[in-house]
Amino acid sequence: MVKQEDRAPSRFFRHGSGSISALVFAAGAVALWSTNALVGKSLLASHPVSQVQFLQFSGAALVFAVIWLMNREDAPQRNAAPGAPAAWMGLAPVGVGIIGLVGTMVLQYLAFASMPVIEANLVAYTWPLMVAAAVIALENPRRPVLLGLAAVLGFVGVALVISGGRDQSWLQGDLVGYLAAFGSALCMAFYSVMVGRVAASPDRLLLPSSLFGVALTFLWSARDGVAWPSGADLALGLYLGAGPMGLGYYFWSRALKLEGSGKVAVVAYLTPIASTLLLTLSGERMTMTAIVGAVLVIGSCVAVGMERSEAENHV
Repeated sequence: MVKQEDRAPSRFFRHGSGSISALVFAAGAVALWSTNALVGKSLLASHPVSQVQFLQFSGAALVFAVIWLMNREDAPQRNAAPGAPAAWMGLAPVGVGIIGLVGTMVLQYLAFASMPVIEANLVAYTWPLMVAAAVIALENPRRPVLLGLAAVLGFVGVALVISGGRDQSWLQGDLVGYLAAFGSALCMAFYSVMVGRVAASPDRLLLPSSLFGVALTFLWSARDGVAWPSGADLALGLYLGAGPMGLGYYFWSRALKLEGSGKVAVVAYLTPIASTLLLTLSGERMTMTAIVGAVLVIGSCVAVGMERSEAENHV
């Protein structure tokens, strides 16, 4: 008994350290993602989606390649699940990466180009609610009603934050745009649930996916045959790839590997909050409705986080 009690504090500190690291990685991802809509909107005003996407995937591929080179001495099996079939270890991560990275970003930018960006951002960021629903369905939380209610309140808060500063009516885009934004949310929710379950590290998961995206968007932009961007636009396009897509996805994947989808996915609710603050600083007004929405979003994060923490303490 003494030995078990002696080991308990060390287990606690290891768990606490992992939780803190996961939150740091998740916060880094959210900070980068919050700039995505603002920068993307400015580029789409003068460049086609295919060109912006090609620059994004090129920048992301460079980041993932550097990370892979830095980590290549690590054992390939460091994250492998014991007894996992070779086919699952090889093919499943590629599929998860392509759906999560290529599917999410291509569909999101198709939505940005087809409807008001602020509305596309709202629909695309319903994916944390989908992850919360997956947690309820797959992990049997102690209080699923509370978790579900908190997720609904989070959705209401996101809607208020995004719509609170606008005078236009809703549904100003076309149906394709809304379907694309919803598809982007589904892809990201799938990625967030699955990335912690596949036998691959984030760098080995994301590099092949980004290279696939480079090839796909190169063919797409070549078909459009438009002039190549230069100067500030070129730098902004590469930033979208290296920052929100590259480091953002890598940080998020690391966070999910450390803590699992249900425990850190609620942090993503903060992305529309941060995006709105950036838009406010750039000239967009912040209404009292948006402030109320921000309070609801943060409150839902706290409620879900408390539910998860209490569930862990009873394990």
